[in-house]
Amino acid sequence: MIRCMEQLFDYVNQHSEEYIQRLREAVALDSVSADPCKRSRCVDMAHYICEWIERLEGKALVKHIGKQKFADGQVLDYPPVIFGDFCVDPHRPVVLAYCHYDVQPADIQDGWKFNPFELTEEQGKLYGRGATDDKGPLLDWLWAIEAHRQLGIPLPVNLVLCFEGMEESGSFGLDKVIEEESKGLLSRVKYVCITDNYWLTEHRPCLTYGLRGIVFFQVHIRGPQMDLHSGLFGGLIHEPLNDLIHLLHTLTDSQGNILIPKVMDSVAPVTKEEESIYERILFDTEQLRKEAGQVSQLRESDKVKVLMNRWRFPSLSFHGIQGAFSGQGEKTVIPCAVTGKFSIRLVPHQQPQEIAHHVEQFLKQQFDQFHSGNELQVEWRGASPWLGDYHNSNFTAARLAFKKVYQVEPDLTREGGSIPITNTFQEYLGGEICLIPLGSPDDGAHSQNEKMNKHNYIEGIKVIIAYMDELAKQISYQY
Repeated sequence: MIRCMEQLFDYVNQHSEEYIQRLREAVALDSVSADPCKRSRCVDMAHYICEWIERLEGKALVKHIGKQKFADGQVLDYPPVIFGDFCVDPHRPVVLAYCHYDVQPADIQDGWKFNPFELTEEQGKLYGRGATDDKGPLLDWLWAIEAHRQLGIPLPVNLVLCFEGMEESGSFGLDKVIEEESKGLLSRVKYVCITDNYWLTEHRPCLTYGLRGIVFFQVHIRGPQMDLHSGLFGGLIHEPLNDLIHLLHTLTDSQGNILIPKVMDSVAPVTKEEESIYERILFDTEQLRKEAGQVSQLRESDKVKVLMNRWRFPSLSFHGIQGAFSGQGEKTVIPCAVTGKFSIRLVPHQQPQEIAHHVEQFLKQQFDQFHSGNELQVEWRGASPWLGDYHNSNFTAARLAFKKVYQVEPDLTREGGSIPITNTFQEYLGGEICLIPLGSPDDGAHSQNEKMNKHNYIEGIKVIIAYMDELAKQISYQY
């Protein structure tokens, strides 16, 4: 197989310009799932993927997930979930690869230096909306399959591709599709690979074995029936915005430490093995400070503490206040109703319902002490954290693949953010889940001038080729 691997890698090198042109085609399909005017482009992107699956001798399965009604009354089909079936041996388990083909909104007027939907290559960087999130990694799977097909080398594993078109808008409908297909196409899935995240540093690849969960809160406080003149009613009534500011102030101290009782009680303790992993990670806290916009200093300077605060301890962040005047100039009114928005990032063993209960209870206790007579309502939605086993066959295969392509041992990392679909796969499919980052930390996903390094894009194909090969070896040991 060593000779086959060399042939596959050589094929990838020889066709790198073709891969860039195909990424250019995909970026041009401005598949913004949140914009009803772009819904047809999401469908075009789905067709583009299906055409490639069938061209590569796979079976394309299109799962429609219903219709969406927009605020203006429009009713449009949701972008479908696309499966690509490349199963070659009915007696062996299946590897599921997940990516998404929808993208965030983008406009050159937002501050892009190029048209966001025209892929532009400059100094080894491929600029365009979706280049790294997640069209580049998605296409890497197709080109890895193509290399095998063109060289007449059978795929070493049973492979099913799962590409959705609503990830940037809440992955609506995907959970139901996965639940349904867990009894059908996905019934033999034992290994899941997600390529929708990024290296920790520019200089060393990594594998992700943990994700924080999230609980997002909206705190509504309502008082009078209408906005009031502050000159006529200021000092006479209990103002909802005053209540909200004081209520939010009780949630953290000046250093951001969470003050809500019992929230920290269920946090998993740090083990010695975990500490040693953090100590070995290549990471520059000064670079992180710069990435944060040249803030004067981080809360911690020690590398291990910084990474643990980023990945394995909960954090509470405030996101905004709705209902209060935020335009230019002066408007001296007392808002009749306001909403505060904040979230808590969760870690093992915290669960959304448990944390939401503690938060709601605390908010109500604090609010009752104001004796304002205003009304309080708390809403929340959440996703659980995820923690994988980096000793299992899936991670071992991914680790060896990175080592084969980059000649270095990848760091073991977690993510501070959340990828809720990971828990969906865990719930309905079980098995071993691994996150293989292909992008660079400076790619600017969701931001202006999003890009994917040409090197990461092309080498990512090789990583996937090597991953499938190494996983086949791991599977053969078990059968």
